[in-house]
Amino acid sequence: MLGNGDSERVADLMRETAAAELLPRFRNLSKDEIRLKGPGDYVTVADVAAEQRLASGLAKILPGVPVVGEEAVEADASLLDLIGRPGEACWIVDPLDGTANFASGKDTFAIIVALVQDARTIGGWILDVPGGRLAAAMKGQGVTLDGTPVRGKPMARPPGYVGSKIRKEFDRELPEAHRDRLGRISTLFCAGVEYVNILEGRAGFSLYRTTKPWDHAAGALMLREAGGEALRFDGAPYTPSQKVNAGIMGSSSTAVLAEVRSVFEAARMPLLASLD
Repeated sequence: MLGNGDSERVADLMRETAAAELLPRFRNLSKDEIRLKGPGDYVTVADVAAEQRLASGLAKILPGVPVVGEEAVEADASLLDLIGRPGEACWIVDPLDGTANFASGKDTFAIIVALVQDARTIGGWILDVPGGRLAAAMKGQGVTLDGTPVRGKPMARPPGYVGSKIRKEFDRELPEAHRDRLGRISTLFCAGVEYVNILEGRAGFSLYRTTKPWDHAAGALMLREAGGEALRFDGAPYTPSQKVNAGIMGSSSTAVLAEVRSVFEAARMPLLASLD
């Protein structure tokens, strides 16, 4: 679907968007430029401007392919149906992943773009905006981090990221004997940067209950292309069109993912029950 050089065009568009719409507004927002969409769910003028620029640029790369953007979905939830259409394609865009961090002046935020064909992710790009790191993947062609191919490696006691919405349940339900099989657990409140860190070897896995497609479609593809996997809590492969509460557990190493999953299964944690 993408032609020669188109992946680089997507990456360039993301860098241009970061430079034009995000970085000038970072630590420079007024109170009336930040609002809450829901509990703990922020949006800023930077989110909206970045999404508009990305949508315009992506339309030039693949004319006629619709864009499912996080902010557009707030206004029209039916756009989500485009992701699961058999035989059809769409872009999925998170113009500012880690908005709460951005709004509070914390330098952990990203731009995420994914390309879906026939309800499966076939391309993914994540730009760690403050860090300048860019991860890119095409289905069946591997994943690169700043142009260097990535292959996941097993880790002993892998540190990992657990989404904030299930962190308390994680701490309450997982016995210490099982917890000791894993390393330090944290969250960056930015799935995009977490996926890049996993590819770089800074962490071994991530786990989320809520799976909004703009947060995870690109990262899940990257983990698979690095030799790992991304699974729903019921063990089925993650897909960008799955129900939002189906969960995701992923790693760039199948060995690490098997260890993490065995810990949760041994503890019989309720969060691992099939929710789809």
